[in-house]
Formats: sequence, structure tokens, C-alpha cells
Amino acid sequence: MSRNHSDMTLTRADIADSIYREIGLSKNESDQLVKSLLEHIAESLCQGENVKIAKFGSFKLSNKKERIARNPRTGMPAVVHKRRVVTFKPSPHLSSRVNEALKERK
Repeated sequence: MSRNHSDMTLTRADIADSIYREIGLSKNESDQLVKSLLEHIAESLCQGENVKIAKFGSFKLSNKKERIARNPRTGMPAVVHKRRVVTFKPSPHLSSRVNEALKERK
């Protein structure tokens, strides 16, 4: 994948462009594929399902209880209502790959 490394954020358009160049789908088909994949992941999470992608990682849903917090500007207490959050945990394979790449950069 050849991207401008001054922009250190991988976007949906970057992924679609990579599919276009490497697999040969049209630009529209590549964009639709990425959009469909991300929508499928989002819909699964909305239905309360965790998402696990082998050798990449897991998106997990967690329930957070209501709690009292402090507004950092005013110091006044504020209620943080109960909510569901999505967390991402990288797979050991992805973690070691990222760590190796970072070692090589130094």
C-alpha cells in the first residue's frame, strides 16, 4: 500500500483505493465493498454481537454503569449515565506485527 506517510490516518477511501489497485475491482465496486463490510460490522455491534476478525482483533461491547464524575473545568459533579461502549482489542498477531514495524523504524 503506497500512501502519503505525512498523513498518518488510514481512511475508508485509502482502503477502497488499495482494493482497486491490488485486486482490480472498479473504484465503485471497491468503495461499495468497504462500505458494506463496515456496515456489516456496525450492524452486528448494534444488534449486541461482538465482532472477531482473525489475526486482526475483536470489537467488544461493554456496559458501563451510571457514575458521578467531575467537570474538569468547574469541578462540579456531573452524572455520567449508563451506556454501552465499543472497545477494540488487537489480536496477538496484529500486536506483534505492529511492534516489529515500530522497532524497524527506530
